[in-house]
Amino acid sequence: MGITGAAGLVERVREGDVRALARAISLVENESPLRAQILASCFPYSGNALRVGITGSPGSGKSTLVDGLVHVLRGQGKTVGVLAVDPTSPYTGGAILGDRIRMQDHSNDGGLYLRSMATRGALGGLARATADVASVIEASGKDVLLIETVGVGQDEVDIVRLADVTVVVLVPGMGDDVQSIKAGIMEIADIFVVNKSDRDGADRVEKEIRAMQSLASQHGDWVPPIVRTVASAGEGIAELMAVIEKFGRWLDKDDRGRARRRAFWSERLREMMRHEFMREMRQRGFSEEGLAYYAGEVEAGRENPFELVPRLVGQAFDEDSDKYRDGP
Repeated sequence: MGITGAAGLVERVREGDVRALARAISLVENESPLRAQILASCFPYSGNALRVGITGSPGSGKSTLVDGLVHVLRGQGKTVGVLAVDPTSPYTGGAILGDRIRMQDHSNDGGLYLRSMATRGALGGLARATADVASVIEASGKDVLLIETVGVGQDEVDIVRLADVTVVVLVPGMGDDVQSIKAGIMEIADIFVVNKSDRDGADRVEKEIRAMQSLASQHGDWVPPIVRTVASAGEGIAELMAVIEKFGRWLDKDDRGRARRRAFWSERLREMMRHEFMREMRQRGFSEEGLAYYAGEVEAGRENPFELVPRLVGQAFDEDSDKYRDGP
């Protein structure tokens, strides 16, 4: 499957072929040689979906909340993509919780596409390829993309770079309140959800959020609202969707949404350049064995890392240089 084949696959994705979409995502996620061609073909058709990030600690009910939002959105006639980033199995490297055990009520819904991804060791609650997979799903024409993070607790700030709207889910009685706010959750939240709000302590969680809302300076005149839900009973889901839509309208004013996307691409381009640079170095012979060798040289004091790295970078762009050494 060459360039024409990649373009043809993406054309089938745009036509709504679910198998083609699954195939394209797998090729991208597994870093197939066709990855760049697929993403380049998807790019002109991506970026139009509203990206909603759902983040919070394990056990906060994020999956149930996402399921409720899917019900509301499908009831509105909107097509939905769900990208669920799950913990990585230490045995298989795959997602411990797969999409087959999620949202069984929607298994025959052609307007919904659900994909689980393994973090594969990535920190920050997102897999490294999440942004790429999001782009492919968007190219299939989905109106809304719900991105649920792995639930790593206080390391979930990566979601704010990818999502247009970041929803932070807290629950009473799990230490989510002050600890999470101190960890920087206040700064990334566009909307707070106090889920399982029928439990004791919901009032205290809401009170402590309100007491610290002055920290949310990056939101300008938008004060992140607090929505109470009991996702397992479907309570508060419609209200949450209404607030998400309200924030979407706020983003549309004064190019706020475009500014967020520019910030996303600024960081994304840096990441892509780092990835491409390391790929180029590997192609020129700088292997993991070479890295291990140089690490040993630095540890032994035979190499100065502040001199070594500029030299290696220079060799990467010197067409006449020899291959990197992999060891003695």
